[in-house]
Amino acid sequence: MKNLLKYLRNYKKELLLGPFFKLLEAVFELIVPVVMARIIDNGIGNNDTSYIIKMSGLIVLLGASGLGFALTCQYFAAKCAYGFGTELRADLYRHINSLSYESIDKIGTSSLVNRLTNDTNTVQNGVNMFIRLAVRAPFLVIGAAVMAVTIDLKLSLVFFVVAPLISLVIFFIMKKTVPMYKKTQQCLDRASLLTRENLEGARVIRAFSRQNEEIDEFKEAVDDISDNSIAVGKISAILNPVAFMVMNLGIVAVIWFGGKRIDVGRLTQGELTAFTNYMTQILLALVVLANLIVIFTKAFASANRISEVFALLPEENGTISEIDEKKADIIEFNSVSFSYAGAGDYSLRNISFSVKKGQMLGIIGGTGCGKSTLASLIPCFYKATEGTVSVFGVDVNDIENEQLRSRIGIVPQKAALFSGTIRENMRWRKSDASDAEIISALKTAQAWEFVSNSPDGLDTVISQGGKNLSGGQKQRISIARALVGDPDIVILDDSTSALDYKTDLAFRHALSEDLPDTTVVMISQRTTSLKKADKIIVMDEGEAVGIGTHEELIESCDVYNEIYRSQMNEKEGSANA
Repeated sequence: MKNLLKYLRNYKKELLLGPFFKLLEAVFELIVPVVMARIIDNGIGNNDTSYIIKMSGLIVLLGASGLGFALTCQYFAAKCAYGFGTELRADLYRHINSLSYESIDKIGTSSLVNRLTNDTNTVQNGVNMFIRLAVRAPFLVIGAAVMAVTIDLKLSLVFFVVAPLISLVIFFIMKKTVPMYKKTQQCLDRASLLTRENLEGARVIRAFSRQNEEIDEFKEAVDDISDNSIAVGKISAILNPVAFMVMNLGIVAVIWFGGKRIDVGRLTQGELTAFTNYMTQILLALVVLANLIVIFTKAFASANRISEVFALLPEENGTISEIDEKKADIIEFNSVSFSYAGAGDYSLRNISFSVKKGQMLGIIGGTGCGKSTLASLIPCFYKATEGTVSVFGVDVNDIENEQLRSRIGIVPQKAALFSGTIRENMRWRKSDASDAEIISALKTAQAWEFVSNSPDGLDTVISQGGKNLSGGQKQRISIARALVGDPDIVILDDSTSALDYKTDLAFRHALSEDLPDTTVVMISQRTTSLKKADKIIVMDEGEAVGIGTHEELIESCDVYNEIYRSQMNEKEGSANA
């Protein structure tokens, strides 16, 4: 929580003035019972109408002033809390975007979304309530007790019996409910994860008619939230009835003993009324304090979850900003092994190869053999556990991330498009790309035909996630986006899987003709897509079991030969059918 206090540095004035005006409101509230006592003793007791009217006017003035002070405090509290929340969210979002893939994997996307939205709101509410009530509630308890002592010391002993009893009730409830709030946040994380998966995979869910199963799973998740919240609510519900019971018993004791002291002339009726009012104020303040503790408990739990994100170190950035492009080997792996954080085994083992400028590197292998992991080491999304990965002869760990990735065009395995026009999506890699550059990239990616045939052309609006495009169209737009600006390296992570053989062939021919100096890293399940590659790496269970050209691997690599033969048999079978 301490590391979040820095976001209050611009609101020092509000942090001081807000509680100050709330303190003034509490002072005026403590004066009211004294005025009422005088009305009863001096006004009503002496049948002095003018005195009653005058003192009643004073009560109205005290109430109006208290309202003004409360509204002023509310203004400062809102300004401070919402300003704090805005700065916290902005910085948290900025920090999340600076994290490495490994850090994001550690917490999970859904949990990060929940911490960025729900947890920041909870902390913001905690700041708001702190300014509004943290000073008022304790001051009322202490002030009312002091005022009661000044009226009658012996009768005030009732306060010192009632207050600890109510405090014990509050302590018991807090002890039971505090651990349950963190569990509620974890349940919210799970519900957020299911919501995200269901919305993103809506088509798949319907294709397999899994709506009912997904609804049941989500219902189970929200039932967990409900059950936990109800359990907390049941325990918290004890607070008000027990507190009011203790208070009412205290008031009975005050009236009983106070009545006896009135009989012996040690106490007036007005003072007894004031005493009763102070008892009520103490109880209400303690209840407010209990609710405030609940809010603070939630805020601290959420603050700790946010601090866990801030505790993750940003992605390490190299220091080299200039790269010598004359180096013969554009990409070089030297005895590279890699293991994901928390994984029990290596995902890649002892990989070594090099690729020269303008060459095409193919990567093929079974599912889960480490193809995408290998490719993700080139732009330094993950850092090699052992060995070195070099680009232009420089270790990727030493190159500034922006400098490194500005030279690499990446097409992920899952085509990810963003809401906006095609032109806006195409300018992600190069923000000032001209229409001519965009059209050239679209032509290379075999996407210009369907883009030019659409009524709006480059201004065609893409819906969220590219839902208004087919799988092949999304892949071609994603490929074209990576080609804008003629990158030195293009990584195609199985990004032609949705293309038919004819379009795939046309794209590969256009790529070699239009970008002859670009080094291409192509991951594919099709041997036909990699036939013309200058070098092919055959992956099997994290190891490179074969490196060479298509012809060389046919002769020397059993795994590649098996993949090739199986695909050729499938094509022959399809042709015969």
